[in-house]
Amino acid sequence: MMKILRPIIATIIALILGLLVTCIAGENPINVFVIFAKSGFGTPYDFGMTLTYSMPLILTGLSVAMAFKAKMFNIGAEGQLTMGALAAASVGALFPNVPTIFAAIFAGLCAAFAGGLWGGIAGYLKAKRGAHEVIITIMLNFIAAGIASYVTVYLLKDPNTQNPQTVPISKNYVIEAYHFFQGAPVTSAIFLSVIVAILSWVFLYRTPLGYEIRSVGENESASSTAGISISRTQILTMFIAGALAGLVGVGEILGRSECFKLDFSPGYGFTGIAVAFLARGNPLAIIFSGLLFGALQKGASDLEIFTHNVTSDLALVLQALIILAVSADGLWEKILSKKKAK
Repeated sequence: MMKILRPIIATIIALILGLLVTCIAGENPINVFVIFAKSGFGTPYDFGMTLTYSMPLILTGLSVAMAFKAKMFNIGAEGQLTMGALAAASVGALFPNVPTIFAAIFAGLCAAFAGGLWGGIAGYLKAKRGAHEVIITIMLNFIAAGIASYVTVYLLKDPNTQNPQTVPISKNYVIEAYHFFQGAPVTSAIFLSVIVAILSWVFLYRTPLGYEIRSVGENESASSTAGISISRTQILTMFIAGALAGLVGVGEILGRSECFKLDFSPGYGFTGIAVAFLARGNPLAIIFSGLLFGALQKGASDLEIFTHNVTSDLALVLQALIILAVSADGLWEKILSKKKAK
C-alpha cells in the first residue's frame, strides 16, 4: 500500500512546495492554486484542453515506460512521435480516397509503424552493435527533425501559406471534435490513449512476450540462461516503445491540426519521461500522471494573465519538484528501515 501512496504523497508535497515558491515572487499561493484549478478544469473548454495536452503525454509516458521494463532508457520518444505524426500527415495527403471508415485506422497504423521503425533502429543498434540507447535515441531525434523539415518544406509544402506545414490531409481522415468541449480539439483519440494504456498493462503482465521484456529488465543473465533472446527482446521492446510514441500523430494530426507543422510538439517526448517516472512505469498509473502533467501545462497558461509576477514557467518548476520528490524514494526506505531497526 505504501508503494502506491509514496508517489501520491510526494506529488502533493511537491505541489505545495511549488506553490509556496510563488510567495517569493510576491503572489498568494492560494490564489495561484485557484488559477491553476480554474484554468485546467473551470469550463468544458478548459477541461478539454487539459485532455488534449494529456493524450500525447500518456502515449509518450507509455513509450518510455515500455523501454524501462527492459532496462533501457528511451530518450527518443520525441523523434518517434515526429515520425509517426509525419507518417499520418503524409498518408492523409497522398492517399485521399481511402474510405472514411478505414482512413483513420490506416493512418494510425502507419503512424505506429513509423514510430516503431524509428525506435527499432535504436533497439537494433543496441542489441547488435552494443551502442548505448540513450546516445542513439538522442541522435535519432535530430535526424527525425531533419527528415520532417525536408518533407514539410520541399516535398509536401502547403502552397497556400508561408507557415512551414504540409498540405492538409483529406477530410476522410479527419476525426471530428466533441461539441461538449466548446471548441477544444478533444476527439475519440483521447480514448485511444486510455485503451492503449490498459492494453500495455495487459501486454506486460499477462502475455509471454511481456514477461520476457520484464525478465530481461530484471536480469539479463538469468533470462539468457532460461532461453530468452536478449537481442530479440531489446529490438522488439524498442519497436513497441516507438510505436506507442508514434500514435501521438493520431490525435495531433487527424484530430487537431489536420496537417503536419514543424515544431508542433512542445516537448511531449521529453515530458513523457517525467510522466513515466512519476507512475513508476505502471501503464495504468501513467493515465493519471499524464492527466496531472496535462493539467499543469494547461493551468500554467493563464498565470501570466491573472498574476503580476508568475509566468507559465511555474509548470516547469512544479514538474521538476515532482520528479525530485518522487526520486527521493531512497529517503523513504532509509526512514522506514530506521523505524524497523528501533
